[in-house]
Amino acid sequence: MILEIMAFLALAIWSYLAIGRGGFWRCAERDDGDPRPPAAWPRLAVVIPARDEAEGIGRCLDSLLGQDYHGSWSVILVDDSSSDGTADVARRAAARCGAPEMLTIVSGAALPRGWTGKLWALSQGIAAADALDRPPEYLLLSDADIVYAPGMLSWLVAHAGSRAAALASFMVKLRCDSLPERCLIPAFIFFFQMLYPFSWVNRRDRTTAAAAGGCMLVRADALRDAGGIEAIRDSLIDDCALARRLKAKGPIWLGLTERVASIRSYPRWADMARMVSRSAYAQLGYSPLQLAGTVLAMVLAFAVPPVAALAGSGNTRLFGIGAWAIMAMLFRPTLRMYRISPLGGVALPAIAFAYLIFTIDSALQSMRGKGGLWKGRFQAVRAK
Repeated sequence: MILEIMAFLALAIWSYLAIGRGGFWRCAERDDGDPRPPAAWPRLAVVIPARDEAEGIGRCLDSLLGQDYHGSWSVILVDDSSSDGTADVARRAAARCGAPEMLTIVSGAALPRGWTGKLWALSQGIAAADALDRPPEYLLLSDADIVYAPGMLSWLVAHAGSRAAALASFMVKLRCDSLPERCLIPAFIFFFQMLYPFSWVNRRDRTTAAAAGGCMLVRADALRDAGGIEAIRDSLIDDCALARRLKAKGPIWLGLTERVASIRSYPRWADMARMVSRSAYAQLGYSPLQLAGTVLAMVLAFAVPPVAALAGSGNTRLFGIGAWAIMAMLFRPTLRMYRISPLGGVALPAIAFAYLIFTIDSALQSMRGKGGLWKGRFQAVRAK
């Protein structure tokens, strides 16, 4: 009887997710269409925080400096105490592109207490942009491992301008080559959309706010009005924290793309585990109560359906099969985007279990004072 009730609840959960959660699973919010170009192209500065990014920064800058943006623009790279020659690789890339004057490299200052490394680097880059003779009207905050297809800067600026958006962000196409990536990356995108349905993010009458930190175009005046980067200086999930502040200043937009991509690789299972664990407990507000609730909810939604389908009988089995089938069906558009067989949807319960383990590990690390590890820094300063 208990398993039957739990299986029924799991079916109810997946039925709601299918029809009542903004259609998140359809992957419909994308970079489709050709937005109307502005009458005058606004001034733009691309700000890139970089710490030990020599492996990818050359490709990132090759793709950026080859853009045909029609307005006045430049690239500011903040070298955050790199030890691998990131700045030298960046200079060579700019020279190779024939645009050394387009690149400004800022040597990052020591990290002050209460800041995460990325946000401190962004703050310095934005300050350098504001100090230009003609400060930018838009800031593209980009990770150092992102590559852009030709024309994407113009597309993003035109799109943001046509929507009067304070923030326009791409959930970039993540690398999905190794076995761990193929098993876990599509679910990462699926779960993010489940937490923050993009259609709700993009509606002014919804409070849901989110962004993807690898590629965020921000209107400079809206950022200043929202308190600047300093207002979120200790946030591990800085993109969503910034989105919440900027949605109070105007519309925001978040969509999927295959024309802007991350080249950061996660070749081992441990690499994927670290990527998720770095911020999973921060997503729960460092709350043991929220952690317990998340564990129970994930067990109910992901573990109960296959158990009921395989070990139950009668209504219990029917409820389990129904929930498992809906789960697999909702996962299909994300799998298709990453060119993975739709049969992978059947494995979503096992994939969700891995993410649950990563989340618990994130909480344990934070409680030990070693949360938010990134580039040699433990940044979850609020976790005890």
